[in-house]
Amino acid sequence: MRTLLVAACACILGISVASAHHSMTGFDRAKTVKLTGTIKQFKWANPHSWIEIDVPNDKGGSDTWNLEMTAPGILARAGWKSTLLKPGNKVTIMAHPLVSGEIGGQFVSVTIDGTTYTERGVQQADAAGK
Repeated sequence: MRTLLVAACACILGISVASAHHSMTGFDRAKTVKLTGTIKQFKWANPHSWIEIDVPNDKGGSDTWNLEMTAPGILARAGWKSTLLKPGNKVTIMAHPLVSGEIGGQFVSVTIDGTTYTERGVQQADAAGK
């Protein structure tokens, strides 16, 4: 009986942790911001990859935005490689900002060298660079 009770508690705790981990309520999915800057770091890791981008601010400095992505396996199926983004790359990123107004958000797309990458696929630029 005690084993059954412990197992039930573990399941309930696991479900609540999993649902909190996968909650998207921290991101304002009704808004999309355009960030133009320099890749600081690209973390290809489970359960979520991350991009850190330095974006110039109004004070003459820069702000580091941390953007949560999906898992590397999903990115790989969409045409990504772990070496796609390197520190120093100049990029434009679209992201859903944090609801709190703090710097950070959820990744939507990145454009580098005329090619746009999303978590679901790659869109090549046309010959005119559009």
